[in-house]
Amino acid sequence: MRELREWVATADHDYYVLDRPRVADAEYDGWLRELRDLESAFPELADPDSPTRRVGGEVAAAFAPSPHPVPLLSLDNAFGAAELEAFDARVRRRLDGEPVRYTTELKIDGLSVALRYDGGRFAGGATRGDGTVGEDITTNLRAMPAVPPQLAPGAPRRLAVRAEVYLPRSGLAALNAVRAGAGEPLFANPRNAAAGSLRQLDPAVTAGRGLQLFCYQILAGPELDQWDALEALDRFGLPVDPHRGRCADVREALDWCLSWRDRRAELDYATDGLVVKVDAREQQLRLGATSRAPRWAIAFKFPAETARTTVRSIEVSVGRSGVLTPVAELDPVRLAGTTVSRASLHNADYVAARDVRPGDTVTVRKAGEVIPEVVEVVDHAQRGGDPPAPFAMPAACPVCGGPVLRVEGEAAHRCANAACPAQVLGLLVHWGGRAAMDIAGLGEQTARTLLAAGLVRDPADLYGLEASQIEPLPRFAKQSAANLVAGVDASRDRPLARLLVGLGIRYVGERVAQVLAGALHSLDAIAGSPPEALEAIPEVGPRIAASVHAYFSDPENRSLVARLRAAGVRLADPEPEPRPVGAGPLEARSFVLTGTLPEWSRAQAAAAITAAGGIVRSAVSAQTDYVVAGLQPGSKLERARDLGVTVLDEAGLRRLLQGEALSNPAQA
Repeated sequence: MRELREWVATADHDYYVLDRPRVADAEYDGWLRELRDLESAFPELADPDSPTRRVGGEVAAAFAPSPHPVPLLSLDNAFGAAELEAFDARVRRRLDGEPVRYTTELKIDGLSVALRYDGGRFAGGATRGDGTVGEDITTNLRAMPAVPPQLAPGAPRRLAVRAEVYLPRSGLAALNAVRAGAGEPLFANPRNAAAGSLRQLDPAVTAGRGLQLFCYQILAGPELDQWDALEALDRFGLPVDPHRGRCADVREALDWCLSWRDRRAELDYATDGLVVKVDAREQQLRLGATSRAPRWAIAFKFPAETARTTVRSIEVSVGRSGVLTPVAELDPVRLAGTTVSRASLHNADYVAARDVRPGDTVTVRKAGEVIPEVVEVVDHAQRGGDPPAPFAMPAACPVCGGPVLRVEGEAAHRCANAACPAQVLGLLVHWGGRAAMDIAGLGEQTARTLLAAGLVRDPADLYGLEASQIEPLPRFAKQSAANLVAGVDASRDRPLARLLVGLGIRYVGERVAQVLAGALHSLDAIAGSPPEALEAIPEVGPRIAASVHAYFSDPENRSLVARLRAAGVRLADPEPEPRPVGAGPLEARSFVLTGTLPEWSRAQAAAAITAAGGIVRSAVSAQTDYVVAGLQPGSKLERARDLGVTVLDEAGLRRLLQGEALSNPAQA
């Protein structure tokens, strides 16, 4: 479950923050469904901060944060008639059997935004971000011809709406033709192009991209049923997708969804399904929402587009963490608008389960028009009388020749040589990434060039580069060499959390890096902490603690840190002002959090406790003062009761934070 949460969180960041999805939609949906099923089967292992309970995405550093007046939630998915009917059954059960009308709308594949109008004039807008706080992109939205600067007469004085910004397929083709002529990389699909265009620092670029949008929800303004809201938005002069249905029940909604499965090819914009919404506003309010998605709406997803082709060979690639991934080299085939000649086979177990071999005819899919993968073998006939041997993962790394190991219980095979050129290349690219040290110009091609020239062996070598060394290299000139050196120099003063991300420690993503940096403030403190001390930090579990400890126990990694220190890279954050013990209403009392709280996430509750002078622990002991328990609390609650520790609900914790005495604490 922890691994699934990590995979989903990484995929969310790639999709919502970087606008570079690396995982096919179908695979992502499978992870999310598996995680949700496991959390249902094992509630004691559920995490209140699980990605099943939140919206993906974070605010990019280039734009100012913009809080939303109401949360912009995500959607749960239905992958067929049975799941849509199950959604309908849940809705009617919560509404005590009342009849339910539905409105169906095409699910546009673009970028979700919120628009604000004041006095009938456009006043600002933001991306969805994490659903609570987005990125202020007002200037770019003003530059879009599709965003009306003034509403029609009769519109309310104040109005906030949610919309989807998209790039038409025809616009993508024209844009890619221009980029190809200029020698620039092409956009992979309309969604990527829309996101990249809307988040330009130069509004003139956004204005010239031909972006469109459809509005589909009133966030603040007249409270109307969904069908009436769409009609009203149209009257107000806002663009609304005309392809929508008003359905008397779920059967009509399903028929409407199925009717679009093949017709979507007629559209000039990408859609991967429809959204089915309870029409009545009053019923929507009674149904409410989880922290991640409304209970009154669901996305009916179309099956991924597939194609058949032939496997020519199976090659093995090596990633930044040393993981070996089998890749099928294919006869080129058109799929979801592009030509596909390679497809992922994920790992050795995946290949063995499907018995994929060269010469086989296979089905490939490119869900979300992003990453191709082999789904199944449909014909072994080309194997003939002397079939090729089954695939086996090599015993030696195909890049460096180092030993290949597989840890018991893991699907991945890994190259054990940390100096493997493929791993070094991946680490350099990762180090320069926006989530890490954010070095402009340090992409894969630049990293390859620097490695080939023998100028770098690891990230620390970057800080000794001089422009005169770089300028003679292929694809460089005087200015580009100077820019790269300036970008490297600027990265010396990045916050500690970014440095931790850049090091590429297994299981340490952006959130864990922020937690570690916020708790210990310096790389030396983190490196010198034993696993049990790291585990005591909220949100740091045994696996993360063991991984961090193992990383800094490795002499090669300690040497890298020493060389970064010598290069002047910042290894610590300023420590916060010390708080006197007992300062605050919680007076240094210790708390353990368990289960899902009604309004706060676990991280929010922990922050409130710490700010009030309390201490948050990860395990219950006789020294624990309070256990704060929500829904599905698990074994920590039983442990608290066995030890006689006081158990609070969220309301009890809030009263403590306000300095109230609890004569009769709520028992969860």
